[in-house]
Order: sequence, then C-alpha cells, then structure tokens
Amino acid sequence: MVGRGAIETILIADDHPLFRQALMVAVMKVAPQASIIEAGTLAAAVRAASEAVGLRLILLDLKMPGAVGYSGIALLHAEQPGVPILVVSSADGAKAAEEAQALGAVGFISKDSDLPTIETAIARAMGGHRLPPAPSRPEDAVQKEIASLTPTQLKVLLEVLHGKLNKQIAHDLMMSEATVKAHMTAIMRKLDVNNRTQAALVARSLGLDLNH
Repeated sequence: MVGRGAIETILIADDHPLFRQALMVAVMKVAPQASIIEAGTLAAAVRAASEAVGLRLILLDLKMPGAVGYSGIALLHAEQPGVPILVVSSADGAKAAEEAQALGAVGFISKDSDLPTIETAIARAMGGHRLPPAPSRPEDAVQKEIASLTPTQLKVLLEVLHGKLNKQIAHDLMMSEATVKAHMTAIMRKLDVNNRTQAALVARSLGLDLNH
C-alpha cells in the first residue's frame, strides 16, 4: 500500500475520449486521492508509464493506435513489471482473458460492463487481486518468456513482425545495427529459437501480431 502523503498515480490508456472519461469516473470513486494520467496511443502510454511517479495501476484497452494484438500488455508490463495492468476491452472474453493474464495482466473486464463492475475490478486490482490461474497450456512457458523481454527487446521483436530488416529497425529505433543484432540474439535465446523467422512465428502464434 502507498503510505500517507505518497503520490498515487493511475494511468488510463484508451483511444476513445468518452470511455476514458467513464473510466475516470470509476477511478475517482475507488481512489479519489489518485492522480490520473490519460493516454490515447500505445506509445503515449508506454512513455507515461516510464515517467509516472507512484504508478499504482494501468487501465489498458487492447485495441489502441500502435498496438498489435496483446503487445500493449507486453510492452507496459516490461516497462513497469511491478504495476498491475487491468485490461478493459471489447475483445472476446475467455480467450482474451487467458492471453492477457499470460502476458502480465492481473485482470480483464469487458467494455460492456456496468460502472459498479468496473469499480469493483479497479478496487480488486489495486488491492493486489489477480485473475484466477488459467489451466496450464503448452504455450504458457513461451508466453512467460515473451513477458520477460525488456521494453527494447519487445520493440525490436515487433519490428521484426512487421517484416523490417536490421538496418530499418536500427533507423526506426535510433540504435546501431550491432545493437539490433545483440537484441535479436537475446530474444532468440529467451524464446529458444534459432533465427528471426522462428522468433516471429512464436510471437505471432501468441497473439502479438493479431489484427484489430
């Protein structure tokens, strides 16, 4: 728990202003003392998460500009592994909830939920509650490795998923080709694959490259 007088910040990441307002109402009901940060794109959310002081909770929509599949969860979890991520999404329930949990989310609620349900989910997430453990699946071990990638490694992997070569990735992420190669080596080691094509196939199979 955050001590008396400590800064308590909650990040709301959703590209729909009206829904962000609805989430703000729910947050203010549960944590009236909290400072609320809004983000309308994944890049803005990642930047806000890296800079926020006293970040206690991230409310995340999966389908945001800059996100592919579940990449938003993976990137934000890598940026702030100790901060709970509560997914608020219109994606299909059971399957999406399992994938979200595997990549680091503590909860998943539908955008169709009423305000009291959302408030309860926020309170539970801030109180340390997590989704009930999902049945173990063969892909879970790989998902844990995806969740263990650093923010930069995830960005490199997502660039690979978009079919970019090392030179293009180096330019886009403002790093040297040698640094890109080093990140790719680390990624392939963590995912237990032999080349970038296999790494891309693993990531795609786990939902990091889903269409909106």
